[in-house]
Amino acid sequence: QVQLVESGGGLVQPGGSLRLSCAASGFRFADSAMSWYRQAPGKERELVATISSTGSSTIDVTSAKGRFTISRDNAKNTVYLQMLSLKPEDTAVYSCNARTLWGFVYWGQGTQVTVSS
Repeated sequence: QVQLVESGGGLVQPGGSLRLSCAASGFRFADSAMSWYRQAPGKERELVATISSTGSSTIDVTSAKGRFTISRDNAKNTVYLQMLSLKPEDTAVYSCNARTLWGFVYWGQGTQVTVSS
């Protein structure tokens, strides 16, 4: 059974930091590309960051470059999203996504991040 379980979301003040985690099971995590997406109220879901099976990473949201970092720990089957200097516009539900070598795509249930004073 495939599972992607996100954690680490919450309420944080502007300028604060959060680290999201996504624990994976039920598929070959080390061979899979992992991504974080987010969806703000009333907006379309957008790709935030991706890390390949070999560890190369991209931050796909221009406003997040220099503030967000994606990383993975294959020994723990976990992918992380470190978010610094958070802004109110970062408020969204953040979801973990896995894409396997064989093209299967899996999603987590999401974790809420709210940036507000």
